[in-house]
Amino acid sequence: MHPAPSVIIFTTLSGLGFGLLVFLGLGFPAVSGWMAFAFFAIAYALAVGGLMASTFHLGHPERAWKAFIQWKTSWLSREGWCAVLALIIMGLYAIGLVFLDQNWSLLGWIGALFSLATVFTTSMIYTQLKTIPRWNMNLTPAMFLSFSLAGGALLAGQTSVAIPLLLISALVQMLYWRKGDQAFACSGTDLGTATGLGVRGSVRAFEPPHTGTNYLLREFVHVVGRKHAEKLRVISFVLAFVLPVLLLVLPFNHFFALLAVASHLAGVATSRWLFFAQAEHVVGLYYGKR
Repeated sequence: MHPAPSVIIFTTLSGLGFGLLVFLGLGFPAVSGWMAFAFFAIAYALAVGGLMASTFHLGHPERAWKAFIQWKTSWLSREGWCAVLALIIMGLYAIGLVFLDQNWSLLGWIGALFSLATVFTTSMIYTQLKTIPRWNMNLTPAMFLSFSLAGGALLAGQTSVAIPLLLISALVQMLYWRKGDQAFACSGTDLGTATGLGVRGSVRAFEPPHTGTNYLLREFVHVVGRKHAEKLRVISFVLAFVLPVLLLVLPFNHFFALLAVASHLAGVATSRWLFFAQAEHVVGLYYGKR
């Protein structure tokens, strides 16, 4: 699919923001007063900033509120509810820590649960799409969740937890790329199944449906060169996992910690670009792109 910048920003920033809220809700780091305010400000800036960026991808942002009424059937609606509840509950928890010097741990745990649920529901928006085999697999939510928790641990300064979470995320990323590269072929989808004519024999296109471009080609068919994708994967992997781990195993230094966070953010953003750019929509079969 065509990788819209707003969606890349949304999935990257909100994942980090809600990941940090998970650790803050669990009491890591154990801060209060203005130090707690600083951590919560960073978390809310990332989470809310990401959510706001997602509205720019809507054709009619003013109708975004309608997404909340479809929670029984829509993962997008469930994401919205989980995000709102997480932000409200964690806001109350933050008030206790910052202004009242009170640690309402139960509220923090509930907020952490909704924060994690927000990331999961976001991942399910893509996982449910059978028309994109690369997304329609169990490693998609595993990747979103592992990235969020690893980034959250980094931002929370939990080095002993961040290192193993980064290693787990790296493993999930490699497995996702490996399985994703085979997903379209293993789905059994071809021009015959797409047109419903496969029962009559082998199906091939006589001529392209259009001589020029159209909405479907612009939005759902984005071809990335194999060599280009491989280079971006290496860059993403090094920035998101290798460099942060190397920086964290060194004697603690605030500059190294900040560099590890910046590197991870850049790597995850690159991975997200590939996530969308390499999404092979079955509609591409009609145009000879798959």
